[in-house]
Amino acid sequence: MSVTDRPAGPGRLAGASDELIAAAVDQAALGALLPALAHVTGDRGLVPVHLRPNPDDFMDPQGGLSPEQLDEARTLAAAALRGLRDGVRTRVAEPPVDDEPLRPLAAHIVGDAHVDAYLPLLLEELAPEGVDRRAPGWHKDEVAPGTDFRVGIVGAGMSGLLAAHRLRQVGVEVVVFEKNHEVGGTWFDNTYPGCRVDVPNHLYSYSFAHTTWPQHFSDQATLLDYFRDFATDTGVRDHVRFGTEVLGATWSDDTRTWTVDVRATGGDEDAAVETVEVNALVSAVGQLNRPHLPELPGIEDFAGPWFHSARWDHTVDLTGKRVAVVGTGASAAQFIPAVAEQAAHLVVFQRTPNWLAPTPDYHDDVEPETAWLQAALPEYADWYRLWLFWRMHEGLTSAAVVDPEWDQSATGSVSLLNEMVRLGLVEYLEEQFAGHPDLLEQVVPTYPPIAKRIVRDNGIWARTLTADHVHLVTDAVEAVTPTGVRAGGVEHDVDVIVYGTGFTASEFLAPMHLTGRGGVDLHEQWDGDARAYLGLTVPRFPNLFLLYGPNTNIVINGSIIFFSECEVRYLTECVHLLLSEGHRALDCRPQVHEAFGRRVDEANATMAWGASSVNSWYKNARGRVSQNWPFPLLEYWQLTQAPDPADYELT
Repeated sequence: MSVTDRPAGPGRLAGASDELIAAAVDQAALGALLPALAHVTGDRGLVPVHLRPNPDDFMDPQGGLSPEQLDEARTLAAAALRGLRDGVRTRVAEPPVDDEPLRPLAAHIVGDAHVDAYLPLLLEELAPEGVDRRAPGWHKDEVAPGTDFRVGIVGAGMSGLLAAHRLRQVGVEVVVFEKNHEVGGTWFDNTYPGCRVDVPNHLYSYSFAHTTWPQHFSDQATLLDYFRDFATDTGVRDHVRFGTEVLGATWSDDTRTWTVDVRATGGDEDAAVETVEVNALVSAVGQLNRPHLPELPGIEDFAGPWFHSARWDHTVDLTGKRVAVVGTGASAAQFIPAVAEQAAHLVVFQRTPNWLAPTPDYHDDVEPETAWLQAALPEYADWYRLWLFWRMHEGLTSAAVVDPEWDQSATGSVSLLNEMVRLGLVEYLEEQFAGHPDLLEQVVPTYPPIAKRIVRDNGIWARTLTADHVHLVTDAVEAVTPTGVRAGGVEHDVDVIVYGTGFTASEFLAPMHLTGRGGVDLHEQWDGDARAYLGLTVPRFPNLFLLYGPNTNIVINGSIIFFSECEVRYLTECVHLLLSEGHRALDCRPQVHEAFGRRVDEANATMAWGASSVNSWYKNARGRVSQNWPFPLLEYWQLTQAPDPADYELT
């Protein structure tokens, strides 16, 4: 919703009944609603200190407010909304967007101890009154008039679209290569039943492009529409070459440019290859884009249909079929319940059980009263997004930190706080699988919470696995036969096999071949252990930028879109550095790259995902955590404000 859509007077509040207002207030996050009302009315009395939520209470949806505080806050909010409706209160003509007047409102959410360090970041996430605080503050025509500079972007998913938009804002020419016939990346590729985001949707959106979401955690089709609309509305779509596969790229030390080799998607090895010259190259292919199939004997011998969840075959009707699903990770946990609704018999092969995060509204539509409030008072949606950001920005990260004095042998937890989380999650599993002791033993993990991605659940996992026609197998899969799957010496005959076995996440940029300075091959340089400074730049590969590169994954703290926005700002500021100072290329200094890598590795070793031996896509074939960012989000935001010229060799 744009700022011009926001009502100046009673607007959409007009005609609302007292009952509707009361119901909406009852459902609202009061820690967000009161600052929103103070924002539009200018009344600081709507954010009294004694009604501030506890900024460190991430578990209570109302931030630890007592029943008495909740009653008072609801009374205050409802009265303010009725006042706006009746004209007793008025909206200020121009709600403030600057730091100082918004500081006390932000402090209502995050507390005085945090507000000064976080305020610029918070207001970027808030985007008050539609102000895009992350928009670049420069333009090519001002810093380097008449200079030609073209950027090639590989991938038109969330990060690629964002990079193209920001670069176009500064007047830099872009060309986006997309292998598919539509934008969306992972939300285009993954069409399996039940596919949806596991981050609250108000947070899983660009900070400057808020929208109205129909569900708390929207499904794949809704998310794809969001990115489609973004591509169209920003004009980025016109710069995407659809159906174009990037085979590789070569850097020229003479021309200081990249030559990109592309061909039509699906072409054979003899198909014509086109070359495109660009000054900088951006990889926006992500980490979770190439399906991983397990190396099982006989996998090609199965006589019936079989496919990976990321390449779902919608021509295969599962109704009344005997179906096997191999894998129970994040994707499988979403589609297995949908498959169970169709199949006559379902066998689920589990290697590692999941910790489940209770999320009762995971499949729910946004309540009508809440939807009305967000439309009638758009600022509430903005402040609610900030409320979610603060509650999730570090989330349970502190519970992932390893206490070296803690005895891990007893329960597998890594600290007292981690053990408290474990006990809470075990209690939830015990409630869900009550009356099924054999299943309960199979679904309770033995590894520490947060060592793997925690799966959101509204009770559907237990309802599925306890169904009479569903059978959980925890014996290791030994082979695939022409008629089914063999595990633990038992043959399970099925009609269809679905693999929910994840992605080749650690094989960054594969299968593209990139050749840098002096003819060095990127994959040979990495030798199976991808690394990049800030996850973005690699020595000997000038003007190459990786979005969602090594060690920029987040585990339980917020939205990956935050990382992409930080990375894209750094990218655009690197281009600014080149253009404003008349340089043609920047190349990360090896000592900077190596020092950063050591620091990341040391920190990841102190986290549950690094200390635990559980199998996880967070680790590469060498056992190194090549995915996760182990530091606070604030630190990544600070590091990516702009490049330090000393980190790079500029030519």
